[in-house]
Amino acid sequence: MSNIFTVFEKLAEQKIQEAMARGEFDNLPGKGQPLHLEDDSHLPPDLRIAYKILKNADCLPPELQLRKDIQTTEELLEGIKDTQQKYRQMKKLNYLIMKLNMMRRVSPLLEEHQRYYPKVLEKISGGNKKTEE
Repeated sequence: MSNIFTVFEKLAEQKIQEAMARGEFDNLPGKGQPLHLEDDSHLPPDLRIAYKILKNADCLPPELQLRKDIQTTEELLEGIKDTQQKYRQMKKLNYLIMKLNMMRRVSPLLEEHQRYYPKVLEKISGGNKKTEE
């Protein structure tokens, strides 16, 4: 069996050398740049290949997709002037955060905090007290 691998290794090396001689590896994207190797040590070994396949297909795991949606919603909120539209987006943002927290099943002390909630309460109650985000 080792003879077969040796033959394949020699054939592969020959093909690589021929391609190099033809210049097929010249001007590749990222040439001269450092490799960006991903640290997937935080993933369970049995899920690493599945996550890699999903990433290569531009699909995100549900938790990461929710985090991306939260970030996008926050960015949208910054540009909204209409109070009603802003309120709807705040509700959506808080829903996404709640969904993320439920998915993670962590202690409430480690959960993501809903944003803008104090501002909404202040607006509804008509209070003049300033609150922090």
